[in-house]
Amino acid sequence: MPSATPQELATAIMDCLDAGARIINLSLALACSSTKGEQSRDKTLNHAARRGVLIVAAEGNQDTLGSSAITRHPWVIAVVACDRMSRPISESNLGSSIGRRGFLAPGTNITSLGTAGHPLTLGSTSVATPFVTEAIVLLWSEFPSASTVQVKLTITHKTQPRRALVVPPLLDATAASHALSTVRARR
Repeated sequence: MPSATPQELATAIMDCLDAGARIINLSLALACSSTKGEQSRDKTLNHAARRGVLIVAAEGNQDTLGSSAITRHPWVIAVVACDRMSRPISESNLGSSIGRRGFLAPGTNITSLGTAGHPLTLGSTSVATPFVTEAIVLLWSEFPSASTVQVKLTITHKTQPRRALVVPPLLDATAASHALSTVRARR
């Protein structure tokens, strides 16, 4: 499993920001936490928010109630893996910040390319996270002049209150596209 210290994560995010990224997909576990590293990580996530760069992060697969240090940040969009019936997989972490700002996305029996081009079938929040990232990328490809705030508000359904306490809603890219097209048509 990929892991990074909070300081390494902060450096990697800054490198992405400096390279001009508009969206960053995080699928990792944090190791060796320190006060300095955590402050650096939080400062970098705040910097990403000010720069209008969206952060999408895998919530984790520890079957716990509570979000990670990354997904507690208000700018981060947390992703929980779900099965084909739209139920969170048993290993997925759940929590109130996840229910308010996160999404369920397909995360079981997902086949992609593995090493040397051979198919690989996996399941986890790390497998689910690219679905949310790609939905955002597709929204920006359809609405290239949309601001980061407009995209984030439409993808996270901030126009409607969320009812779930700890389980986020299923990603609905079609609804986000319709909402963004409505916002753009009003202008």
